Amino acid sequence: METKKLIDCCEFISDGDHLPPPKSDSGVPFITISNITGQNKLSFEDTMFVPESYYNGLNENKKAQKGDILYSVVGSFGKPVYIDFDKQMVFQRHIAILRPKRNVNARFIYYTMLNPQFYKLVDKLAIGCSQRTVTLDTLRNIEISLPDKDIQDKTVEVLSLIDRKIDENCKINDNLEQQLMLLYDYWFTQFDFPDNDGNPYQTSGGKMVWNDTLKRNIPENWKVQSVISNCLSSIIKPGVEIFNTKTYLATADVKGTSISTGTIVDYDGRESRANMQPSINSVWFAKMKNSIKHLYLSKEMQPIISSSILSTGFCGLQCNEISFEYIASYVSNAYFEIHKDMLAHGATQEAVNNDDLAGVHIIIPEDTVLRAYHETTQAIYAQISKNVCENQELVKLRDWLLPMLMNGQATIND
Repeated sequence: METKKLIDCCEFISDGDHLPPPKSDSGVPFITISNITGQNKLSFEDTMFVPESYYNGLNENKKAQKGDILYSVVGSFGKPVYIDFDKQMVFQRHIAILRPKRNVNARFIYYTMLNPQFYKLVDKLAIGCSQRTVTLDTLRNIEISLPDKDIQDKTVEVLSLIDRKIDENCKINDNLEQQLMLLYDYWFTQFDFPDNDGNPYQTSGGKMVWNDTLKRNIPENWKVQSVISNCLSSIIKPGVEIFNTKTYLATADVKGTSISTGTIVDYDGRESRANMQPSINSVWFAKMKNSIKHLYLSKEMQPIISSSILSTGFCGLQCNEISFEYIASYVSNAYFEIHKDMLAHGATQEAVNNDDLAGVHIIIPEDTVLRAYHETTQAIYAQISKNVCENQELVKLRDWLLPMLMNGQATIND
């Protein structure tokens, strides 16, 4: 086992001091830290672009390629990504690009940088208060343990199996979430939920009445209320129960519905924003503008509920057992995020507060329809929750295995 500096194992492709590139409506994707998901993958949703001419003008040695490692060095630093595909991309200067050398297994370096012990080391060396930064010189000189190449390869083989299972769970959840979006649209946008005879309500001539608030027809006997004040959910106030240690999930630890490992904190030493208590049948969303981060905490998410606290950057809606799935689907709907973003305000960071949410409307269906939606979607949300929890356990297993395999406490049989 050798100890080597990262600069001895990797070539640093990015210089970190280039000017921001020109933006374009199309061309080559411009990747920022916000494009890194909670599962350490790149998301190309809501991606900005730069002109292809700009990309073509870059030095070939400065262009990322398959097998490179990305590492965020500013703000929410410590988010490595292994590039396992070929694609033209331009990167924000806050993202370092590392190219492992030929005698090193690139994925082994990625797993080393992904390990919580590496993050703790980087966190100690980071500078700044309001926006924490790790300099490229600091990153280059960080020392890592590097076993023989055959040990690297076997370690990667085992950890990659865990990653593949995590990816499989994420793909299943993506598919289930798409099903939920279609079902919600069919029931509550087109109002073609099953009527008493099992036929689509509006298409079959179900009675619709004009609603002045929404400026559209809605089913008879349905109501329109606000997110801040409605009969299906209530706003969760700040405050957490006393605890020894828990995992703190900041908004940066959630991307879409994917959850990263978060940060271990104790009650007295936690930062002031670590002050929201998760609960069963609660739905959470990020208050910040252009920030799609959702948590749906059903009873199947009890392992995460009992071991975590959340940031005040989240707003929580406490639901009951019957309304949970409907409120979760409502928050997932594009209408909600668009309306939220329209009302967001602030000088340095635009976000919504409770007064703003009074202007976000939610349709309140009849109890029979609400209960039917709960019965139809409960199993889907339960499966999503189980996959999320399983992924959390798999990540913990992966992070535990790496140092064990490196120091010889665990071995791999051929």
